[in-house]
Amino acid sequence: MAKKAVKKKSSSTKTEDFSKYIRWFWITFTGGIFLFILVFLLASWGFLGEMPDHTILENPKTHLATEVISSDNKTLGKFYLNDNRTPVDYDELPKHLVDALVATEDIRYYDHAGIDARGTIRAFAYLGKKGGASTISQQLARQLFVGVRSKNKFEAITQKIKEWVIAIRLERQYTKEEIIAMYFNIYDFGNNADGIRSAARIYFGKEPKELDIKESAMLVGMFKNSSLYNPRPHRNPIGTKNRRNVVFSQMEKYEFITEAQMDSLQKTELDLNYSPESHREGIATYFRAYLDGFMKDWIKNNPKPDGEKYNLYNDGLKIYTTIDSRMQQHAEDAIKRHMPRLQAEFDHQNTPDRNKTAPFLELEQNEIEALMNASMRRSERWRVLKNQGKSDKDIEASFKKPVQMTIFAWKNGKASEIDTIMKPIDSMRYYKSFLHPGMMSMDPQTGHVKAWVGGMNYKHFQYDHVKQGKRQVGSTFKPFVYATAIDQLHLSPCDTLPRQQITIEAEKYGNPKPWTTKNSDGKYEGFLTLKAALANSVNTITARLMDKVGPQPVIDMAERLGVESDIPPVPAIALGTPDLSVYEMVAAYATFANKGVYNKPVMVTRIEDKNGTVLYQFTPESRDVLSDEVAYTTVNLMEGVTQSGSGQRLRHNWAAKVPVYKEIITGYPYELTNPIAGKTGTTQNQSDGWFMGMVPNLVTGVWVGAEDRAAHFKTITYGQGASMALPIWALYMKACYDDPELNVSKDAFEKPSELSIEVDCANLKASDTIEVDPADDLKDVLDF
Repeated sequence: MAKKAVKKKSSSTKTEDFSKYIRWFWITFTGGIFLFILVFLLASWGFLGEMPDHTILENPKTHLATEVISSDNKTLGKFYLNDNRTPVDYDELPKHLVDALVATEDIRYYDHAGIDARGTIRAFAYLGKKGGASTISQQLARQLFVGVRSKNKFEAITQKIKEWVIAIRLERQYTKEEIIAMYFNIYDFGNNADGIRSAARIYFGKEPKELDIKESAMLVGMFKNSSLYNPRPHRNPIGTKNRRNVVFSQMEKYEFITEAQMDSLQKTELDLNYSPESHREGIATYFRAYLDGFMKDWIKNNPKPDGEKYNLYNDGLKIYTTIDSRMQQHAEDAIKRHMPRLQAEFDHQNTPDRNKTAPFLELEQNEIEALMNASMRRSERWRVLKNQGKSDKDIEASFKKPVQMTIFAWKNGKASEIDTIMKPIDSMRYYKSFLHPGMMSMDPQTGHVKAWVGGMNYKHFQYDHVKQGKRQVGSTFKPFVYATAIDQLHLSPCDTLPRQQITIEAEKYGNPKPWTTKNSDGKYEGFLTLKAALANSVNTITARLMDKVGPQPVIDMAERLGVESDIPPVPAIALGTPDLSVYEMVAAYATFANKGVYNKPVMVTRIEDKNGTVLYQFTPESRDVLSDEVAYTTVNLMEGVTQSGSGQRLRHNWAAKVPVYKEIITGYPYELTNPIAGKTGTTQNQSDGWFMGMVPNLVTGVWVGAEDRAAHFKTITYGQGASMALPIWALYMKACYDDPELNVSKDAFEKPSELSIEVDCANLKASDTIEVDPADDLKDVLDF
């Protein structure tokens, strides 16, 4: 078979082939670049989906929580629906936090303009097996404008292209520092921790600038996946710690820390200080609930310049309040210390073998059933089921069917929750056995409210006992009667009146029948000074003063002092029958401390929008009510309460004579030595205990009682204001005095330069005063 001749290519042919390959390479390369540019242009023009324009890039749409700020510039809480976000500036971020981010997420961040070419080529070459190529700018673009990566490959590629385009635009629009701050502010760290400020506060109880390096590393580690790397104990603390240690390795790799530092830091624990931020948790919850209503009213009447209404939950407003976070904490701590011990004694007295109708007293079974039925129909559960179209019969049946629930309890002196199975009707009766507190503290010179505690646990008890709740005030009303008498009759604390009983005849002041009052100690002989009579809540002396001035002038006085509730014009109001709020009582007493000038309580000083523009500035509301002479004289009378009357346990240690003080009175003895004016109050059957206390620059009122007046202590020993409410006031004041930065006064009340009323009763004979035995102090009860 003949061999075929092999034709060899000439050198010229080889050259032509090589030229062809080169030509095709450059065509492909140039075409690729052109295609790449075309895709970028198409993406920029919106052909791959909507893109943010220049104005949107300048003001990316993010939902910002409204921040509630205390007078000492601490965040009390926030109003938000989905995004608990409050932005911070770059200079509020610690250096090690930024270093950790750059080392872990984008080491060439300061060298590129939004796209890391080197990282992108590596990602393409290894198909992402050796790490992705998303820069911090691209990740920000995704968070702001692109959204979660699609599982569809074509859509995912489109999203990636859009990220590149937006990242470059962001780099042109903002500085590197601004982009880092925006990235920290936009990220969702889980558990309502939207943005770095919320994350720092929720996970560590700090502001971002206070974070240490291991805390910063943990938060940066969460950027990989905050749902997976959730540090809470029941979620993934081990995985979170491992991820944090990867951050330390990256920081060591790029020489932000040394190897020795890395080894040391990787051995540390996470050390969380988990402090969830929600509307029902945290500090000043009852105040924030009041503020929610205040803001909604304000928003209704104050639209934006374009006519739209502000959004309390999305517009990033800043509400500057008068609340002092330190004083608020002292107030809440005082309640947390006293209420568990008081409740333990109340529960002890209401065990089934001691009280078959517990927690109620003086009620028959049919009355209890009627009370529970009325409460059931007023409940939120009833309202919800009724709105669902359920019949009354079906709803009632549901209240008697056991269900799983979480209930509140004091456990080992602390607030806790118990998971249990209980009938809703039984849970209602269980909750009616709790004693509740209400407390407000105010600067009398400015009207600024410094502390507001409407209850002991907002999550389980939303009813506010500062402004919303109103209860009989007992003997704390008596200073209004005395002030009226001093103002009209020019009486002195040293003037004396007979202690014997007095009857105010029917119809004299509109009372339907003759009114006669009794003294709690049953003594009616001799004379008493007004100072001794008020100090020891002698009812017959107060009744005599009421007979001299009449109910209407006393009501007028109370109204000028800021009391807005209706008060019936009958003599019995002298002993505290009206239902008033803690809010009203504190404002009224503050007028005495402020030399007779009433200041309407102030809770909000100003409101700003997210850009710092002032939208609201408060205007003080004040009026003259009393002369400084009458106001000082009334204060002098109330100083007698803590010197020789029912409030003197603030000063002396009577625990040896009266063991109950040591058993239930938290923190006793108090041994306060500075001038204090005040008044205890105890209502009929010990349903309500009050204490109103004043020093020159702080007036504080405390109320304690159960939801229903039929639930109360059996005896005055535990049920009086001096046992239920006064200890909270004392614990709060001692904490305030231990905090010198608060500048709570220990000085005497300022005496008017020209005082014509005699207030020094030191030279009176013994028959004009009362020598008080500590046991008699336990009988301070309103009996009418």
